Amino acid sequence: MATNEEEMEEARRTLSLVAGSLPPPHAVLDLLSVGVCVRCIFRLFGVHGRAYSCPLITNAILLSFLEEQDKFHGDNEENGVASDGIIRCAYTSRDTENVREYCSICLGILQLSLHQDREPTKRVPVDDFTAAIAELVKQEDYDIDGFSFEVSIPPVVVANERAIRLYMKNKYECEEWFSTKFLCERISVKDALRSSITASLEKHLDVISGVNSFHIRLTYSHLEASRSLQSSLANDLPCKRAKTGSKDNVVKADGSHEKPLRDSDEQSCSESDAAVLRALDGMQDHVFCERFKLPPEKTSKSCHLITTCYRVPMYVGGRYLKISRKVSQTRWVIDDERMGEASVEEIIGKNVLSVCRGDSYKFHAAGREDIDVRMLGSGRPFLIEISNARCIPSKVDIELIAEKLNRNDQKYVRVRNLTLIGSEAWTLMREGEAEKQKQYAALVWFPRPLTDDDLQKISSLENMDIVQRTPIRVLHRRSQLERKRTIHWMMIERISGCSQYFLLHLCTQAGTYIKEFVHGDLGRTHPSIGSILGCRAEILQLDVVDVKMDLFA
Repeated sequence: MATNEEEMEEARRTLSLVAGSLPPPHAVLDLLSVGVCVRCIFRLFGVHGRAYSCPLITNAILLSFLEEQDKFHGDNEENGVASDGIIRCAYTSRDTENVREYCSICLGILQLSLHQDREPTKRVPVDDFTAAIAELVKQEDYDIDGFSFEVSIPPVVVANERAIRLYMKNKYECEEWFSTKFLCERISVKDALRSSITASLEKHLDVISGVNSFHIRLTYSHLEASRSLQSSLANDLPCKRAKTGSKDNVVKADGSHEKPLRDSDEQSCSESDAAVLRALDGMQDHVFCERFKLPPEKTSKSCHLITTCYRVPMYVGGRYLKISRKVSQTRWVIDDERMGEASVEEIIGKNVLSVCRGDSYKFHAAGREDIDVRMLGSGRPFLIEISNARCIPSKVDIELIAEKLNRNDQKYVRVRNLTLIGSEAWTLMREGEAEKQKQYAALVWFPRPLTDDDLQKISSLENMDIVQRTPIRVLHRRSQLERKRTIHWMMIERISGCSQYFLLHLCTQAGTYIKEFVHGDLGRTHPSIGSILGCRAEILQLDVVDVKMDLFA
């Protein structure tokens, strides 16, 4: 571990390297005097690299460095106009000791302010700051091989930086250094924070940052400053509109169900921030100067930090077979009464969730079948979306999940080709769902024996277009629409010893209502098996025997 003397020496070396990028000392002192922290000074003048992560980069160290370099007249001059005609600013080491004041631009973000264990917010070294983040990750018990780093800052930081820029422009635009140094490319607060803490955080977590499914997010907010900013922009912000909730069904780890609202606090905050940033971006400099104080006032309250870690949704997919006619595809409750004995969603979802140790899961399938319809053959493609998984299952884990499901004594559901897959499977499933064909086998009763001509009439029909109005049985939950569908082929098979019962095999376009195609649904589907044969037709049992998609085949 580095000693204090070693850290001081590192700070001096760092300042020596960046000194060429900084403005004359009187401008640096001016920025310090109006409350700008060292890292923000670095940002404003385009300093890159390791300077931000130096543990002892503070206002006091910078001031001491300037004194040592003898780059200003110090005690020989008072406030006011110096002998060279430049307006100076007196800023001494006493001013650097006020730890209760935070940067007038970043509001303490780059000063690494931290609130711990009911103690007041205080500035901490880089290593202490990242150690606290790493401890949170370890408490959540994530298995990680890397991390992505996210930072969210309040728009008031953007407004503060603009106020400082305009303050400096008004005061120093005529000086030679201004156009070459202050108008250079600036570093954002987010990038500066990443540069400050990433290396230390990598050391604590023993992994490398980069593109990864595991994210560490630092969300900064400053309620008082944000309210003041919004008040100043009241006439420039759009009116808020209420939003309706999402219909996505989420199953949490404890088995309870919830329907997340689209207008969550996080999304509302994000939309509000975006509106403020648009208003600031569209405001001309002279208008900004009229509305805001230059430079911004110093603050004794830092930004509030919330640290969260999460894994982006992961997907386990495959094909399921539903063997029972008493199992629904998804959990089905009517008037607080459960329909069916179980659901495919819960049987598969709970087993995957327990292995991945996620917060919740969602079930997605390429179409659906009624509760009394079996899903046989090669099965139906499905995805289990796991939210915030603590563990990424190995190939062996996936095989054990499949084995457990397929050996269940209840024999409700079986799975095939279970695998861990990326989010691209979602797109593939949605694209294939619209184009897929489905093959069925139905047990059908007719009031009269069918002749060979009847069987031939049915079997000769290929790529027959039908029109289906929304079935009566689903009108209470589906819009009244008229749909065109295609019956690709059909074949009727006799059942030995039965003259009025037949097996109907058919292949149709996705989205065809098979039950209604058989009995006609009081004329709402035309043509139908009944209308083709000129007699009543009743479907007694129905099985899906193939879903023609390449996914998980």
